[in-house]
Amino acid sequence: MTASEHPAYGRGSEVTAADGHRVGGQPIGRLRWVVHLLPPVLILASLFVGRYPLSVQQVVGALADLLSGHASQSTPEAFALVVSVRLPRAIAAAAVGAALAASGAAYQSIFRNPLTDSSLLGVSNGAGFGAAFALVFLGGSWRVYVAAFAFGLLAVALTYMVANVYRSTPTIMLILGGVIVSSVFSALLSLMKLTADPESELPSIVYWLMGSLSSAGWESLWALIPMLVGTVALIALSWRIDAMSMGDREARTMGIDVRREKAVVILGATLATAAAICISGVVGWVGLVIPHISRMLAGNQNSTLIPVSVSVGAAFMLLIDAASRSLWPSEVPLGILTALIGAPFFVYLLKRTKGGSW
Repeated sequence: MTASEHPAYGRGSEVTAADGHRVGGQPIGRLRWVVHLLPPVLILASLFVGRYPLSVQQVVGALADLLSGHASQSTPEAFALVVSVRLPRAIAAAAVGAALAASGAAYQSIFRNPLTDSSLLGVSNGAGFGAAFALVFLGGSWRVYVAAFAFGLLAVALTYMVANVYRSTPTIMLILGGVIVSSVFSALLSLMKLTADPESELPSIVYWLMGSLSSAGWESLWALIPMLVGTVALIALSWRIDAMSMGDREARTMGIDVRREKAVVILGATLATAAAICISGVVGWVGLVIPHISRMLAGNQNSTLIPVSVSVGAAFMLLIDAASRSLWPSEVPLGILTALIGAPFFVYLLKRTKGGSW
């Protein structure tokens, strides 16, 4: 059974798993290159987007000054807006979208469930509690990023400990462990909200949980390192993910240590997801929806699917962030926009599959 025949995604599709260059009868080789070029193009375009319009000359001048190290071709205001605000925010948006999408694609494959995303094992609620804890007890600022990242990793570690009640750590135990740990951290998060100052701390917690990149700057881009490590690991392990998506027994016949390889994939996805959440807050639907869009473009083989998911996720988050800070007088949280787009998309998927297997 090939990856394109996997029961979670349906049989008889014209999508090719490797590089058959056709999806639904249409060539996709060139389309994939276009998809991979979208993120850098949108990063550049996002430098023009915002409540304070900038001309091409101002943006180009600011970038030239950044590269040369001399402030000679742009005004201080334009330089500060482009280099200190918009550029790091655009890089953060692209990285967050890429990390969440790649993690979602990997989770959907190894758990053989098209409704799985990167929050399955409790990382979102763990990171949310960590951020709230930092806002209430640690004074906020950079501590929010560190606490969110640390507690996101802790949540997945606890999930693995719960699943290890059985030595084989079957998939169902991982999922149940994720449900248990998510519920515990959700309760602790509610406790943090109850403890928080309703005038200052509580609004900050609520806004962070809705997702935003308004505080993203160069100082927060340290999180790109674990995001990059996790995403590259998922790409490098893509053929093993393909094997595990066909079932543990089939993977073992191919000489794969399923328990170890699944742990490595989960670790890579967790690093990427926790680092993304610590920058952007909790942004739902990206890890769920983007892999399905990417699958329509690239098929089900993860060596192609995960890189395409990286590019589509980055492009999607750049567009969402641009909309959040430019379409309304006040910035709209990212989680609201991703939900407004993700929910109708899943209605479309349900209609397409008639509620059956995908």
